Amino acid sequence: MAAEGGGRIVVVGAGPAGICAAAALVYAGIRPVVIDEAPRGGGQIFRRPPDGFARPAEALYGLDAGAARQTHSAFDALLPRIDYRPNTLVWNIHARSVHVLEQAGGRDAIPYDSLLLATGAMDRVVPFPGWTLPGVYTLGGAQIALKYQGCAIGRRVVFVGSSPLLYLVAYQYARAGAEVAAVLDTAPFTVKLAALPSMLWGGATFAKGLYYLGWLKARRVPIVSGVTPLRAEGRDGVERLVWRAADGGERDTGCDGLAMGWGLKSESQLADLAEVPFAFHAGQRQWIPQADENGRTPVPGVYVCGDGAGIAGAEAAALAGERAALALLKDRGHAPDDARLTAIARKQARLRRFRRGLEIAFPFPEAMARNIPDDTLLCRCEAVTVGELRRWIGELDAGELNRAKAFSRVGMGRCQGRVCGPTAAEIVAGECDASLESVGRLRAQPPVKPIPLQNSPAA
Repeated sequence: MAAEGGGRIVVVGAGPAGICAAAALVYAGIRPVVIDEAPRGGGQIFRRPPDGFARPAEALYGLDAGAARQTHSAFDALLPRIDYRPNTLVWNIHARSVHVLEQAGGRDAIPYDSLLLATGAMDRVVPFPGWTLPGVYTLGGAQIALKYQGCAIGRRVVFVGSSPLLYLVAYQYARAGAEVAAVLDTAPFTVKLAALPSMLWGGATFAKGLYYLGWLKARRVPIVSGVTPLRAEGRDGVERLVWRAADGGERDTGCDGLAMGWGLKSESQLADLAEVPFAFHAGQRQWIPQADENGRTPVPGVYVCGDGAGIAGAEAAALAGERAALALLKDRGHAPDDARLTAIARKQARLRRFRRGLEIAFPFPEAMARNIPDDTLLCRCEAVTVGELRRWIGELDAGELNRAKAFSRVGMGRCQGRVCGPTAAEIVAGECDASLESVGRLRAQPPVKPIPLQNSPAA
């Protein structure tokens, strides 16, 4: 059914941003189409377990159990008033239509007059030798195993990286009964002290982070800052992580599961296919869709919000989703709710200060990314090593990321560079002694995620 008051509105994503956007549209009397790759609304942060799953919300979401319940119930209340498409992948946007593939195999092209992209984010990884061993996961992957599949990635797990998620997932695993062998933060402790004034703007979110840290320390979980992961070792799967301490000494920690991650990167490929221009965000070291403070992009009728428009966290994503929907409504002739917009803007300003603190406290390990050993596998899809990429950069002057991709095939595989692309950019910049911004970004191409051949447009 088309939305009332100016044609069909399509919302892509049913995490905090997409849910709050849909709620604002429904409140205004509009029935939007909501497309969700997951089977049930909630997004990654509040991913729901399958039916019959016995673990309570407190065990799944920790201190965010209340927020998870509220998000789930709010979305469930919307279901009679939205056109909900779960288990549906958006793989292309073309000619003002969203091209989708349903889990059951059906495909469709859904035309839109207004499009609101709430596409979320994914883990940012930095490859190191052994990262492709069985038992090595991203932090988000480890969290999905626990929330959605009811299992841990190992009995004795090491967590390595630098992000708030590092401590949250370690806490969730320890609460679930797994042995957390170590939490290894690549950021030095001094940067967290420097970030403290900005971090205080996080309020309850910052307090929860302190609680997770204190809870782990109280149970004598080893927490080490300023480390550099050197290699994961094992025969048939990961058996240990070898790492360098801040004092230069080499250590190793035994494990049968390893989770790693260095923050998040925006899932912005669909915005690219919708012809939204991008701008470089120095603090997040990534290109993000251009949009004003209300989520309006330069493309008429296209709006972006949540972590897909720049990493900001679940609370900020929810606010951005509502604000983008209110902007969309205003653009379609609805009376603006100025009081609500003012309240949202005030909260967003506080959260932006907190986000700046997080970027200081959990910096991306630039030196580590630019000094990965040559024999390390970089692009798993195309089996390209770091050394092969460096060779193409040097021999053919591939100082631009898409040129390096064309020569080396980095980013040409199933993931379309979603995993290897950010590190490939760091390597190109390092080899050319150039800024990360100057090497450009990988251009999105459909399908943004793999689709079966029988469901392709030519089939």
